[in-house]
Amino acid sequence: MIDELRFEAIWEDEPGPKWRALFDRHWPHYRTWFLQEGERARASYAESLRMLREHMPELVPIYEQLCELAGGGDLEARLLSMWRPPPYLAGCSQGVWTRSEPFLVRNYDYAPDRVEGVVLGTGWGERRVIGMSDFLWGLLDGINEAGLAVSLAFGGRRVVGDGFGVPLVLRYLLQSCETVAEARTALARLPYQLAHSLTLVDRTGEFVTAYLSPDRGVIFRELAVATNHQEDVEWHEHAYATRSLEREHRIAVALATAPDPQSFAAAFLEPPLFQLDYAHSMGTLYTAVYRPRHGSVEYRWPGESWEHSFDHFREGERRVRLAQPSAA
Repeated sequence: MIDELRFEAIWEDEPGPKWRALFDRHWPHYRTWFLQEGERARASYAESLRMLREHMPELVPIYEQLCELAGGGDLEARLLSMWRPPPYLAGCSQGVWTRSEPFLVRNYDYAPDRVEGVVLGTGWGERRVIGMSDFLWGLLDGINEAGLAVSLAFGGRRVVGDGFGVPLVLRYLLQSCETVAEARTALARLPYQLAHSLTLVDRTGEFVTAYLSPDRGVIFRELAVATNHQEDVEWHEHAYATRSLEREHRIAVALATAPDPQSFAAAFLEPPLFQLDYAHSMGTLYTAVYRPRHGSVEYRWPGESWEHSFDHFREGERRVRLAQPSAA
């Protein structure tokens, strides 16, 4: 079992050799994962490109640059489109502090051997973005220089449809939107593959939680808390295994009782929000604290942290030992 994670921070204004090195390192794993149901189960390149052009035209120039850097292969291009990828599940807790300065705090709970562990800073297109990379150019959470921050959590529903993998949705929002209002408009028209909950906040303190799903459109709620169910619990076994209701309650209590945003964020490093079940892919791999007005993110683990901002982005590496459950 993995007991240590390697996190790396890289900045690249335009897609280039640093991104290519990231691709080369992770492509063998992604290729195996992408083909797990057979190549015919995945959308063709023509369909993938058509969907990108129809729904996310702003990303097409970046996508084409990345495909060229990846070698121009058909399979690589299909994966990078993130159109109808294989289904995947994760945990996650997220909450927004809105008194005084807005904060977005999230825990990412997943299998230690399946996280890229790359804090990716980019100047792609017309907007700088910092976030935790997934799918090689998608994001698990992130912030742009306009002060829009967003994170994702699995929505706790079994439904699967024709749509985009959610990490690309986050990339799209941060590349093309400046405010929560603009993001809501974009989210209302996109197709989604799985049920996910996105929590967003901008520098004004406006926030929303968006329940995405393939079968019933987007539901927007003025909620500052999201875990792994959307309003009512539908997948009871998953909610029980991930302690979704318990975590939701703990964030709500922290929002009501914490005297300041730092105290609120500190609750995410304590149980039940900070989880240790790494053996079942449900352990917390990092806590992220986004500050839209500062254009910064601080990644936290018990006893250490790593901060990045648009003014001070520090390339480098961190090795983090996973916390272990105490002996019974």
